[in-house]
Amino acid sequence: MLDCQVRSSLTDVSYTPAESNIAGTSRVHSGTSISALDSTAEEVSAVAPQCPVGGEVKRTVDLAVALSAAVLLLPLFIMIALLVKLSDGGPVFYGHRRIGMNSKPFLCVKFRTMAVNSDDLLRKHLDASPAAALEWTQTRKLKVDPRITAVGAVLRRMSVDELPQVINIVRGEMSIVGPRPIVSDEVTMYGQDAEYYFRARPGLTGAWQVSGRNDASYSQRVALDRDYVQNWTLWRDITIIAKTVPAVVWAKGTY
Repeated sequence: MLDCQVRSSLTDVSYTPAESNIAGTSRVHSGTSISALDSTAEEVSAVAPQCPVGGEVKRTVDLAVALSAAVLLLPLFIMIALLVKLSDGGPVFYGHRRIGMNSKPFLCVKFRTMAVNSDDLLRKHLDASPAAALEWTQTRKLKVDPRITAVGAVLRRMSVDELPQVINIVRGEMSIVGPRPIVSDEVTMYGQDAEYYFRARPGLTGAWQVSGRNDASYSQRVALDRDYVQNWTLWRDITIIAKTVPAVVWAKGTY
């Protein structure tokens, strides 16, 4: 593994998580344009950029797998896009702002699985349910999520909603295997272990996905990310990819 010296930049991260629909002209719900986000990203990434875990070997594998998958899965992409569009007429894709390697923010692309007014639905749900608000605060997840559409629930259970992230992989923002992509609010929840997270590109899959996903506690997810970065090998990536298939098929820890 590359011996990249990491300097945590927690104090440099001050982003508000937002979701942006991507359909023709894309924009973040908060009104921030993608061009403005890119400008902010350049400012953050200018602070002591570090070399990524796995280096050129991992990057070469990422490109080969992502480009091959984009071609082979094109019919599936088209079918899912039609299902999402016909379900409620809303956008097919959305980009959710995440924090990546070297604290750089990016739009993580997925098939839209939530209602168009998901932010309002979440706010009302958390206001009405103290138990849900506590669950959200502790895990950033909801077992009963009113934002998810009927089609979206199926896509999430099958984990195919994340397939468009091959775009992020080609762009160099993500990797096939890596830490779970997080939003800015979660950086402080990683504590000192955030330095390990910033060392790698977030992954389409990872140790967290083959270890129960939502069944794992947040501290366990952090520990899995740290261990992955500390002990990376190409063979470990291959092993995680192999384990991802049955984990997706059996929908282990998904909701």
